[in-house]
Order: sequence, then structure tokens, then C-alpha cells
Amino acid sequence: MIENLLNYLEDKKILILGFGKEGESTYKIIRKYFPEKNLFIADKNMNLLNEKIDLMEDPYLEVSLGENYLNGIEEYDLIIKAPGISLKDVDLSLLKEKITSQLELFLEFVNVYTIGITGTKGKSTTSSLMHKVLIDQDKDSFLLGNIGEPIFNSIEKIKKNSIVVLELSSHALEFVQKSPNIAILLDIYEEHLDHYKSFEKYIEAKFNVAKFQNEKDFLIYNYDNENMKKFGFKYGENDYAISMQNIPNTKNKTYLENNLIYCNGKELMNMNEEMNLKGIHNLNNIMFILSTCMILNLDIEKAICSIKEFKPLEHRMEFVATINNVSYYNDSIATIPASTINAVNALGNVNTILVGGNDRGVDLKELIEFLKNNKTIENIICLPKTGEYIKEGLKDSYKKIKYFEDLKEAVSFAKKVTKENTICLLSPAASSYGYFKNFEERGKLYKQYVLDENV
Repeated sequence: MIENLLNYLEDKKILILGFGKEGESTYKIIRKYFPEKNLFIADKNMNLLNEKIDLMEDPYLEVSLGENYLNGIEEYDLIIKAPGISLKDVDLSLLKEKITSQLELFLEFVNVYTIGITGTKGKSTTSSLMHKVLIDQDKDSFLLGNIGEPIFNSIEKIKKNSIVVLELSSHALEFVQKSPNIAILLDIYEEHLDHYKSFEKYIEAKFNVAKFQNEKDFLIYNYDNENMKKFGFKYGENDYAISMQNIPNTKNKTYLENNLIYCNGKELMNMNEEMNLKGIHNLNNIMFILSTCMILNLDIEKAICSIKEFKPLEHRMEFVATINNVSYYNDSIATIPASTINAVNALGNVNTILVGGNDRGVDLKELIEFLKNNKTIENIICLPKTGEYIKEGLKDSYKKIKYFEDLKEAVSFAKKVTKENTICLLSPAASSYGYFKNFEERGKLYKQYVLDENV
């Protein structure tokens, strides 16, 4: 399946830009098939060679490390960029045609059916659920991309009859000029404004998931999302609209009516089915899954069973424990206000909430108003940095507001003030960077402190 890709790479002068998990997997696959090919790595990490000692033993490798790692990158034929590398302040006039990625190379040169899933929130849950639905119906499914498994790690195992589910971040999509067979665009909200020159550029990156599709492909999109409406993307004949209400004059649509999910007039599922995924946002994700099942002619009853069995992923409204009649939930994945609002509404009965994290310039007004007016939340525990603005915005409310620099102290205080038979929720509405390695570390520490009797 990878012969066309290898033929394309064979005579190229290649720079691997960024040497995290994806960059390393790119290096390994190229080196496996081209053991004496000159390769080049550029990475900001000055200590890379100390951490990856085996690289020093490669006589056909050159590296550029440190603050000036981007100098001279225009001299390469092909720049295989890792998603996390931001080029927003770089002149792209000489680079744009040279920049590619594992995702683009895979879509271009590996002939296999693909389902690409993106959106500001819900990607991991929807991708994992889609993968489960396919596996449960005996499909040879692979779950790759932003979910944690670089595409090239599995590229040799993929067969012609495989279906590849790709969780796609905006960073992975930013420079691509190929799109998957089924593109799923769950939603768009303000996020990653530190990576893009404008919110519009972020939206453009998201829409690349479908921009290069042909007439046989499908886009499934969120009809209700205001930011997608403003952008004015043109939808095609095959495309499916997802909405919380029936949409007039739309050919393909999955919608909610009288608590039932319909697709093109066919009743599929009752929204009140007993399942582990809670909240309107997860119902939205399920509607995308059911639409995909209709396109692929999958067994809908089997798909519903898979949906009902599916359990939320770690750090996504994850139940931690009930201690002294207080239920603790970990929603560390919530890095934007809309996610936090969704979590509170889905869980209900939240008495204490821990909010705040890295400041990326996202507007917090809606969140502050929501916290101010919510009837069950009494204790709002604020963490740096955005917690400072939230505390200031709530100063005239009747809520009990407390600011802590340290998560451990914050959890200790939460244990003292949260009422019995209610919920204590970590849902930061901000990213973790600058304070934690990532949202996973933040969530794991929260759980650790919750379970520690000495905290």
C-alpha cells in the first residue's frame, strides 16, 4: 500500500520539521526503506540529540536545533511538518508548496477509505466511537492522527479494504491540499488563537478537511454552529447537515424531532436511550456517527448498541469517585468556555467548579455570565491565569469565589466547601500549557489529589 509514497519520497531532499512523536515516526519509516538517504531534522529542542542518542549514530543525518531551527528551511524539496510547529510569523512565499505532513502524504499516496473528524471540541470522543462502531461491525478499522497514534506508525498494516478513522486537529489540516472521503466537521469555537494570525485563519484550516473533496465524497457538518455559518462555506450535493431541529429545503440531514433522531426522514434512535455519553454536545457527536453509518450502509441497530456501550474517554467528564457523598468529575479536556458550559449543563447539580488556565486570548464573557447565573454552582475556585479574569468578572455576584495558584490547594479547599450529594467539577475552560505539560497531566493530578486522603 505504500509503494507510491516511497516512489515519491525517493529522490526528494527531505526536512523533518519537528521531532516529537510524529516527526520520529516519519524518520523511522523513511530510514527503514532508505537506509542511506540524506535526511535533515529541524527542531527547537536544543537537547534533542541527548534525548535521542540513536540519532547521533546516523551518518546520513544532519540536524538544526535551537531558537534558529527554521533558518534555511526553504532549501529543501519537501518539508514534512509536525502539526505542533507554528509558522504564523514565517514568510511562506517560498515554502507553501514544499510543506507537507504525514496526513497529506497518506491521503495523497495511500489508496484506502478515510473518515476525517475535526472540530474544536468532540474530536477524540467521536473518532473513538466511530472506530468502535466499525470494529463492532467487523470492519478492518484503524484509529490514527491527533488521538495519539501517528499515521506512519500503522501505514504498513493498512490494507485495501481497511477504513481509517483520522482525528484531525486544525494544525494537522492547516497546509493540506487533500481531504478524506468522509469529512466530519463537528463545531468551531475560538481556540488556538496563539497559533494563527486570526480566528478566520483557524476556521480556514478546519475547512480544509473538506475543501479538496470530489463529487463522490461527503462532508457532514454542524448546521447550527454560528461560526461555520459566518464563514459561508459552500456545501455540495452529497453533504449532510446536522441540526437539533428539522431543517427545511435541505437534501441530506440528520436532525432531532420529538426526542427522536431522524436521517432524511428515517427514524434512527431515541435521544433518551440509556447510555454513558451525557449532554447535548455528545448527542450532537452521536448524530454525526449515525449519519456516517447511513453513508456507509452500516447496521444501524448494531451501531446504536455500540453507542450505548461506549464509555467517555479519560479527562472528558470523567467520573473520578464519590467521597463523603460528593461526586468528583475530571473534565480537564475542557479548554474553551463552551466545553465547560456543556459539562455543567450535562452533569447538573454542580456545586463547586475549578476553572482557569493558560491565557490564549479567548473571550470569557459568556462563561462569566453563565457562572454568575447558574443556580447550583455556589463555589467557584479560580486557577491561574484566566482564573484572575473570571474572579474579577464575578466580584459583584453572590458566589463564593476563591483564587489559588496551586491545584493541590484548590482541590483541598473544594473538599471542604462542596455540599454533600452534589458534584465537584474540574473544567478549566482554558489550556494547560505553562502550568502543566498538557491537559492529561492536569487531569491526572486532579484525580490524584481527589483520591489522596491527606489533601
